[in-house]
Amino acid sequence: MSRVLENLEPKALWAIFEDICSIPHPSKKEAKIIEFAKNFGEKLGLETIVDHIGNVIIRKPATPGMEDRQGIILQGHLDMVPQKNNDTVHDFEKDPIQPVIDGEWVKAKGTTLGADNGIGAAAAMAVLQDKDLVHGPLEVLLTIDEETGMTGANELKPGLLKGNILINLDSEDEGELYIGCAGGIDTFATFKYKEKPVPEGHVAYKVEVKGLKGGHSGLDINLGRGNANKILNRLMWKAFRKVEMELASIDGGSLRNAIPREATAIVTVPEKEAAKFEQMVSELEATVKKELGDVDPGLSMKASNTEMPAFIINRKTTKNLLNAVYATPNGAIRMVSDMPEIVETSTNLAIIKSKDGKIEVASLQRSSVDSAKEDLANMMKAVFKMAGAKVRQAGSYPGWKPNLKSPILQAMKDVYQNKWGKIPEQKVIHAGLECGIISGHYPGLDMISFGPTIRHPHSPDEKVNIKTVGLFYEYLVETLKHAPKK
Repeated sequence: MSRVLENLEPKALWAIFEDICSIPHPSKKEAKIIEFAKNFGEKLGLETIVDHIGNVIIRKPATPGMEDRQGIILQGHLDMVPQKNNDTVHDFEKDPIQPVIDGEWVKAKGTTLGADNGIGAAAAMAVLQDKDLVHGPLEVLLTIDEETGMTGANELKPGLLKGNILINLDSEDEGELYIGCAGGIDTFATFKYKEKPVPEGHVAYKVEVKGLKGGHSGLDINLGRGNANKILNRLMWKAFRKVEMELASIDGGSLRNAIPREATAIVTVPEKEAAKFEQMVSELEATVKKELGDVDPGLSMKASNTEMPAFIINRKTTKNLLNAVYATPNGAIRMVSDMPEIVETSTNLAIIKSKDGKIEVASLQRSSVDSAKEDLANMMKAVFKMAGAKVRQAGSYPGWKPNLKSPILQAMKDVYQNKWGKIPEQKVIHAGLECGIISGHYPGLDMISFGPTIRHPHSPDEKVNIKTVGLFYEYLVETLKHAPKK
C-alpha cells in the first residue's frame, strides 16, 4: 500500500496510524492488530503484556527527574467499525483501509477510516516511541472489541494496571475535555415465523431505503437524521393494511451502535394493487424527504420488480413485527437538565434481519443516568413482549460520573490555558467510553478523555481533521510534562 500520510505532522503519529490502516482490525477480528501492538512494544524494549482477552499493556519508565509524578495510563481501543458504501468492494477482514487526504481532512475510500480509535492508539504509541519526551511513569492500555461489546474493558482484571490517572484518547472534538459518559444496554427481540406460500395473483417488489447519512448512535442521535429501519417499517405498516402487502424478507442496518443508513425488504402485493403500492412508495419518499429537509437530504426510497420469493412470512408475525417496530421510540428521549445541549437518554433501532425462521431486532439504549437507561430498556422490552417476541438484554455497562475536583482535569485546564490562552470546554459525552467500565475494576482512578476532531464516525463519511491531530498530540505531550505529583 502506498504511503499517503507521510508528510503530515506529527510524522510519527501519522506513520503509525497509516500502519494501523494497513492491518485489518474490525471488531472481534483483532488478532493481527494485537500482534502489531505487541511487537511495537517489544521492539522498543518496553515491558509488554497481552492479557487473557487480548488487551495490550505497554509500560515506559519515567524520564529522569519525573519519578515523583503520578502514573498515567494512556488508553484507547484497537478495533474499528466496519462500514462501507454499497458500491464499495471491501473485505474488512482482509483488505487494508485506504486513507486519502481531502483538503483539511483525512478520510477513506468508500469505508470507515478507523480514526475512531486508530488516531488515539497511534498517539499513545508515538509517545512510547519518542525518547525525547518528558513524562512520569507511563502505561499504554489498548483494549479490544470496544465497538461491539466493550469486551476488553469488561474483561480487564483488577491489579493489572499500576497508574493513578487514566487519559482516554477516544473523544472526537479538539479543545474539549470529557469528564463523563453515558452507559448503555442492548435489547434484542426475536420473532419466530412460519413460511407460507405466496398468494395467487401477487407480484414481488424489492423495496429499498438508502442514501441516509447514518452516523454514531450516540454522538449523532440528536441530529434528527433518518433511521432506515423506521422509515421502511412506516411504509410496510401502511401497505400491510391498505394493499394486503406480504413480507418475504427484511434486512436493515448492520451495527448496533450505528444509525441505520440502509434497509431492504422483499414484499409481494396483489397485482391489482401494484400501481397503488408504487404510488404509496413515491408519496412516502416525498413526505419523509420533506420531514428530514436539509438534515438528511439524500434519502431514496424505491420499489422495483424482482423475482418471486420462495415463501412469505406468515401474516400474524408480520403484523406483530410491524406494530412493534412502529411503536418503539427512537432517537433522543431526554436532554441533560443542566446541560440542555447534551443528550441524557436515547435509543437507536439498529438492526432488523430475517433468516431461517426468525426475525431479529437489535436496539441500543444509552443514558448518563443508569435508572433512566434501565427504564427505557424496559420500555423497549415491554413493546416487543406485547407483540409476542422473545426478548433478551445484554451488554449493560455503567456511565461515568463526572468529578469536577479531578487533579488531571485541573492540570489539563491549566496546560490548555497556558498554551492557547483559553480554558477548554468540559463536557459529558453521549457515547459509551470505556472509562465507566474501567473505573468499576479500578475504583478511585482519576480519569479524563480528549481527542482530535473526528466527524461522522461509524459511517463511510468518517474523517479526521489534520490540524487538530497536531493540536491533540501537542496537548497530550504537554500534559505529560505537567502530570500531577504523587
